[in-house]
Amino acid sequence: MGNKNKKTVSPVKSSGLSTFAGVFTPSILTILGVIMYLRFGWVVGNVGLLGSLIIVSLATSITFLTSLSLAAIATDQQVKIGGAYYMISRSLGIESGGAVGISLYLAQALSVSMYTVGFAESIVEVFPVLNEKLIAVSAILFVAGVALVSAKAASRVQYFILIAIGISLISLIFGSPIESTEIELWGASPENSVPFWVVFAVFFPAVTGIDVGVNMSGDLKDAGKSIPKGTFLAVGVGYVVYMVLPVILATRADAISLVEDPMIMRRIAFWGDAILIGVWGATLSSALGSTMAAPRVLQALARDGVLPRSMARLGKGSGKENLPRMGTIFTLIFTITAVLLGDLNIIAPILTMFFLTAYGVLNISAGVENILKSPSFRPRFKVHWFFSLLGAAGCISAMILINPLATFIAAIFVFGIFFWIKRRNLEKTWGGVGRGIRLSLIRSSLMQLGEVSDPKNWRPHFLVLSGAPMNRWHLIAMANSFVQEKAIMTVATILTEKDIHKKRLIELERHTREFLSKKGIYSLVRIVPAANPYIGAKTMVDHYGLGSLAPNTIILGDTQEESHLPDYCDMIHYFYRSQRNIMIFDMEDDYEANPKQKIDLWWGGLKLNGALMIVMAHLLQRSVQWSDADLTIKMVVRNEAAKIRTEKNLIEMIEKMRSNASYKFIIAGDRNFPEILAESSRKADLVFLGLKEPDDEYVDYYKKLKANTSSLKNKIFVLAGEDISFEDVLF
Repeated sequence: MGNKNKKTVSPVKSSGLSTFAGVFTPSILTILGVIMYLRFGWVVGNVGLLGSLIIVSLATSITFLTSLSLAAIATDQQVKIGGAYYMISRSLGIESGGAVGISLYLAQALSVSMYTVGFAESIVEVFPVLNEKLIAVSAILFVAGVALVSAKAASRVQYFILIAIGISLISLIFGSPIESTEIELWGASPENSVPFWVVFAVFFPAVTGIDVGVNMSGDLKDAGKSIPKGTFLAVGVGYVVYMVLPVILATRADAISLVEDPMIMRRIAFWGDAILIGVWGATLSSALGSTMAAPRVLQALARDGVLPRSMARLGKGSGKENLPRMGTIFTLIFTITAVLLGDLNIIAPILTMFFLTAYGVLNISAGVENILKSPSFRPRFKVHWFFSLLGAAGCISAMILINPLATFIAAIFVFGIFFWIKRRNLEKTWGGVGRGIRLSLIRSSLMQLGEVSDPKNWRPHFLVLSGAPMNRWHLIAMANSFVQEKAIMTVATILTEKDIHKKRLIELERHTREFLSKKGIYSLVRIVPAANPYIGAKTMVDHYGLGSLAPNTIILGDTQEESHLPDYCDMIHYFYRSQRNIMIFDMEDDYEANPKQKIDLWWGGLKLNGALMIVMAHLLQRSVQWSDADLTIKMVVRNEAAKIRTEKNLIEMIEKMRSNASYKFIIAGDRNFPEILAESSRKADLVFLGLKEPDDEYVDYYKKLKANTSSLKNKIFVLAGEDISFEDVLF
């Protein structure tokens, strides 16, 4: 029997590009590009033969490890337009993907500027009378024009350039020394050279060509197969070439010549003009590859809504090939601006930071997916998570070693975009690994929490039996003031409708969550059906929760119907027997508009409810709404002698619990407690009162309590039922 849910890795598109045309050729042409011809002699001259081989191996190792991660993700999902951005956004989520995607776009766009500047530099070396900036701008216009015509047309042009590069390298191999020299293992003297990591930063863009092939994913016949094969082949061929070239250069020219002459290869080669043809071909092909890749990243970003709405048109495609012509024109303007403002040695290190950032996140994405082992992550090309995270560590380490300040700026840039996208709450139809990471952490934490309560880390985890949230909003608002996003709160509703469908319940929960979110309250939501609200509430208390994170405090509204009192009091009794704390809110309808300056707490001692009430009052004072409120602990004594005996203990207790509460003793005299309460707390904005333990006569007790407190505006009745020493929470 077949698996209906089996994932199709990548559908075959008969009209798309092949592995060789769509991935290998643009990748290898970018790798064997402007850095190789115009800066590799400078690299060898500065750090010598051994230093060059180390830089090539280190840079290629980072690229190779990233290629492994890239292959794993590419063979797990259908890779559409956007390449690396598409992979990261569908793995780590829209925020991470968008942050890296924008960085990746800037890197690709700046690559066009770098390659065309290199092209212009090589032209000016031969024809000094020409203007370098003008040539670079003309080159950008040429490659943009080719990219606007067709991706297939651009790939055909690249075949001829690949042949030209091959001829130039053969000519270099059969060349001869330009001067008598010895192999310089570590390059020029320190006063005539630059530091190792500066050289690495200039060279690294040479091995970043894998992005070009990946970003053409939307134009491939089978991206899942072509991206891994083409990328590995390009990285391997590029590594061989870059390991051979330092030997040739170090044996045919001395360090000073290599550093000072950007066109040193032309002087060394058997046919010098072949190097010119290779330089021009490589720089233009690399610029063409990046000109095709960058707008496709921009197109994917616009389609996903990552870019501002004013840039939404950049997501449109044109013609049968879905060419991103608007994105290409936008990129054209950006690259021309960069050319007019910078030169090759300035642009290359900036590129390095952007590429290393994108590579690092891509590695993290693959590593996290492997560690979580989500059922949906089943790549054909399997890579152990260690290699992915090693690649990420390599990227981060290289960034720090190159330039710590630039690394910090790059991190600020990426995180700035991340939080900008996060604040926009973009709708998306795909998931990310963020939920999987959180679930893994929750599972680990739950297993370590155990079931033993720890008073020092106690917090109220509320189950708010609110009914319809809009009708009893004060319950949720007050509960949120206690929680302050530091504990877990669940807003619960019992539905007494008959035969309500599960889909309807899920829809109601979603609407409730959205309503609460718009009010700035982040809470879990649970809606359950039941024969009546009291049975439903009991069932929920019995079964709702996870391990030691089951709700420990139940919040109720006061019942207004006297006929409901027996069921209501029975429910309180049930919660108490279930070892739950109970807080009953009896508030005015316009509670939120009322002042929040004065809190009265009626004290009967630490035992029973006293300690819990003080803990709750303390939490309330930490909230924004009640931060200016004064807490007064009030205590009724029979006479002055009783006050003297009790006052010292109360003062010591307040000092020990590190509270800013004041206290007030009230001598009863001939008055009863209800009279004292009504008179003393008449002006209080909130009153805390303890409840007695439920018994058989609780209905009568609760009726009298309601009558005796009817003159008070807002009050909270507290009953401590949890098996925990709340005194230890205070002291």
